[in-house]
Amino acid sequence: MKMLINVAETVVADALRGMAAAHPDLTIDVENRVIVRRDAPVAGKVALVSGGGSGHEPLHGGFVGPGMLSAACPGEVFTSPVPDQMVRAAAAVDSGAGVLFVVKNYTGDVLNFDMAAELAEDEGIQVAKVLVNDDVAVTDSLYTAGRRGTGATLYVEKIAGAAAEEGMPLERVEAIARQVNENARSFGVALSACSTPAKGSPTFDLPTGELELGVGIHGEPGRERRAMMTSSEIADFAVDAVLEDLRPRNPVLVLVNGMGATPLLELYGFNAEVQRVLAERGVVVAHTLVGDYVTSLDMAGASVTLCQVDEELLRLWNAPVRTAGLRWGV
Repeated sequence: MKMLINVAETVVADALRGMAAAHPDLTIDVENRVIVRRDAPVAGKVALVSGGGSGHEPLHGGFVGPGMLSAACPGEVFTSPVPDQMVRAAAAVDSGAGVLFVVKNYTGDVLNFDMAAELAEDEGIQVAKVLVNDDVAVTDSLYTAGRRGTGATLYVEKIAGAAAEEGMPLERVEAIARQVNENARSFGVALSACSTPAKGSPTFDLPTGELELGVGIHGEPGRERRAMMTSSEIADFAVDAVLEDLRPRNPVLVLVNGMGATPLLELYGFNAEVQRVLAERGVVVAHTLVGDYVTSLDMAGASVTLCQVDEELLRLWNAPVRTAGLRWGV
């Protein structure tokens, strides 16, 4: 596979150096792999820290900034960051109001963030944690006990980040983050496998003419493989899988997310079909976001995330945000 890199061993460090050059409003420690909003710590404000393996950009580093994350810790590609990174990030952004760890439900991430929380508390930092586990495709997977954390991470980080920006206390920010996760569900589809820099070839075999329904963001197996389907058929399957579990009574936020190699032309066409299914099922849409937000390197495909919102959650979603990957109202 052709990749725009130097060598696989430096791909994350090279990306961080490039990100630092492009975004002077961030403080990026390339050696220790920590991305921090430049004005941190902000007096009296709860800090949000997240992280995970690289390869899902703009998640998480692209969501560091006012209205969202205070810091992010990128691991190697598809590999959890280590506790020292998380503790370093927490210490850099803690104002004394506490730190919320946003953790996707993958075994390595969970274990390392748990250890980091203990180490940070030993240093006098108050830490709360929220686990994101929104993927309805499968219950257990290659790297996960329980449901995987995927597209809802965007909603948790944005909405809880807005709550923190308003000065809400740690307990309330944590409660809002949990509320968002409990009201969000996702389902992903792969049209092709992704290739990691270290391997240099597809991470799993997906024959020509087939797709993977319910794929994970690291290429984990989904529910089933089928012969290639139309955009309309995929939307029916994915949205129904989400609605079988979520059953929203309030309006929803919709994320039509590209996996990394699907062009916007196709994503917008897919969104038209997603909106058709939601209208047929009587689901009211409050806001729609289309694009690459939680990716899987160069995988072709898409995921659908629905997040049920009340008036407060919708207000917080619409609040100003200024990050590399998400920006409005400023």
